[in-house]
Amino acid sequence: MSVETLGDSDHRQVWHRFYADFAFRPSTNRFQWPGISEPPGSVTWSLTALDDDPEYLLLDRLVSVVRRGLTACADELYALDWHHDAYRFPTAAEDWPLSPFPDGDYYIYLTPDFRLGTFGHPWEYTLCVFGDELVTAISAELTAVLGEPLRRSA
Repeated sequence: MSVETLGDSDHRQVWHRFYADFAFRPSTNRFQWPGISEPPGSVTWSLTALDDDPEYLLLDRLVSVVRRGLTACADELYALDWHHDAYRFPTAAEDWPLSPFPDGDYYIYLTPDFRLGTFGHPWEYTLCVFGDELVTAISAELTAVLGEPLRRSA
């Protein structure tokens, strides 16, 4: 299986479930952030450490850590880009759609059962990692790249 763009029906169904399960509130208003009800056990990092990274070394490390963690914890993922195409793909795929870094839009990786993934918030400039297995797999490395977490969900 390769990267597959979700058809209209699947696209609507996945986004509808994401809105419902995570109480997604897209907004540029900081009083409405973090944008989702962060799942219990999730950890959220600020992405400001990437601001002083002219060679993109930290960004490359961030992407590598998240990809390695997701590959270790899941066989298949959804990649969601708010108001754009959504994808389903095996973690073994060589080229992944999107990035965990929210480059101007909400970028989300999710397992098909929604048990783990990442939520990149472009305006809060954060990355939330959720699902016990994924959090355990990548927290230490993400902290080394991004600094101490901004928050942890109880």
